[in-house]
Amino acid sequence: MIPHSATSKENKANNEAGGKLIRKYIGSGIRYAIPLAISVGLVVWLFDKVDFKEVMRTIREGCDFFWIAVMMLITTISHMIRGVRWGLQLRAAGVKRMPVVCEWVTIWGAYALNLLFPQLGEAWRCVFVSKRQNTPLSTVIGTDVGDRGSDLIVVLLLMGIALVVAHPEISDFITRYSFGEKIEKLTETPWLWIGTAIIIAIFWAVCHYLKEYKWVRQLDTNLSRMWEGFKVIFTMRKWWLYLILTAGIWTCYFLETYVCFFAFPFTRHLIDTRMDYGFLPGLVVFVFGSCSMAIPSNGGLGPWNLAVMFALSLFGLSNTEGTAFSIVMWSCQAVMLILLGLFSAGYITVTGKRTTHSTPTKSN
Repeated sequence: MIPHSATSKENKANNEAGGKLIRKYIGSGIRYAIPLAISVGLVVWLFDKVDFKEVMRTIREGCDFFWIAVMMLITTISHMIRGVRWGLQLRAAGVKRMPVVCEWVTIWGAYALNLLFPQLGEAWRCVFVSKRQNTPLSTVIGTDVGDRGSDLIVVLLLMGIALVVAHPEISDFITRYSFGEKIEKLTETPWLWIGTAIIIAIFWAVCHYLKEYKWVRQLDTNLSRMWEGFKVIFTMRKWWLYLILTAGIWTCYFLETYVCFFAFPFTRHLIDTRMDYGFLPGLVVFVFGSCSMAIPSNGGLGPWNLAVMFALSLFGLSNTEGTAFSIVMWSCQAVMLILLGLFSAGYITVTGKRTTHSTPTKSN
């Protein structure tokens, strides 16, 4: 006969395991449901503001898909450059070099998965490289954080440039839309910065004064490894190559938007009639779209479309025209990412998820 106390402990353990599993699924559901809800909600709101039939008519009658194909090619090249740049970071962090096609695949696969769930692609590429190259996951995550951190720096620089060269258009946006006014008020309130400072202080205090707890020590270890992966940006010998590749990535990103201006009569008009050959509206649309990617959504669907529509409206384009432009550009990029994702899956299947057992080198 099994003692009653043993049975009670087993039931308690089973209940705790079941509770953890339920909380895990609920947490995952919320994490994925919220971005999906944001995407769906913003798309519904977008089409409530425009005539969908008119949008489709604009696309059928006015879109030159040759330039859309050029845009898709440039996007593919930008991802290839990003893969090479991330490979440079990984090698500087001590990860053994991967074939260049594998570096491309990590980016193509990640962007394809991001269409399903936000950040799913980032998690996948870190796990994939960690297992394939037999290196600590936290180190790989650190290089990924560095990869995205450098992007944030570039976006902030572009925002500064856009605020200077397109100040009249940005001011018009703030005065015409309540959303713009709310953004301006939010950045001006001291409570935003005070709250941010308090959160940072609390986080530092936990890591510094609660080291006797196992989970804090584990967190500290992982953060240290992440920092090691991140700081290679500043310590790698080929830092100049990293800067060149970064410039190449963001030049491609801008050109993706700019060449799409040639695909529609109303955006081509911005090139033909302005002294800057459309570079100013191209920069504003590009910066607005880049900033919108901070909002969690499925591959930017919803926030990116609205940001592009708003940006184009600053230069006199209607909501219908802005929506048509954003739908075509986003949809064709999504199709391209799906195809590249399928290629990535095939590449991994054929080559196998090989694990490198040799000792990592410090070459960069």
